[in-house]
Amino acid sequence: MALQDLYSNIHLLMRWLHVIAGITWIGHLYFFNFVNVPLQAALDDAGKKAVNPQMMPRTLWWFRWGAMITLLAGLWLFVQIYFYIPGEGFAATSLLVDAEGMTDRSIWILFGMLFGIIMWFNVWIIIWPIQKKILGGTASAEELPKIRRRAFLASRANTYLSGPMLFGMLAPSHYGAINWVTALIALTLGLLAIHHSIRSSSKVGKSV
Repeated sequence: MALQDLYSNIHLLMRWLHVIAGITWIGHLYFFNFVNVPLQAALDDAGKKAVNPQMMPRTLWWFRWGAMITLLAGLWLFVQIYFYIPGEGFAATSLLVDAEGMTDRSIWILFGMLFGIIMWFNVWIIIWPIQKKILGGTASAEELPKIRRRAFLASRANTYLSGPMLFGMLAPSHYGAINWVTALIALTLGLLAIHHSIRSSSKVGKSV
């Protein structure tokens, strides 16, 4: 029998929304860094003028709104799971704190949330305003190289942060325990995986 309580059904709906929006966001982030960066390097000016006006507005729309919905749904889930007790109201739950203080589970999720919020900031405060300026043709020729570089660095930073961020999101339900060693391993493995993917991205098309 399906669960009848409102709390559980809202929880499932928001978790689904968080995951599908996250896939949309990170999928486009990886497209930009693993596919589009090598593509742009290979295109001449005529190719860029033909491709980018058709591709960039669409991909940037899904990219930025995927980021926004991921953040909002994630914050909802964080409050619902860690700061709301059904039948009692808003208060720290046993998943957030216990007799020994903050739980390992809550530390993991905060580990992931920290990177996720930084990534959202980079999308909405740095990358999108710059891209809007470029696409709108309001950037001067003198400032274009500088702002393109700033957007690229913010996007590349997000790509690196996504590796350890995903560890932080998965670990609470699938691992649980944390200490400085496990946090450092998660950070290192996440960064190395992304670094390898970036280094390989320029070679993939040549080997097909």
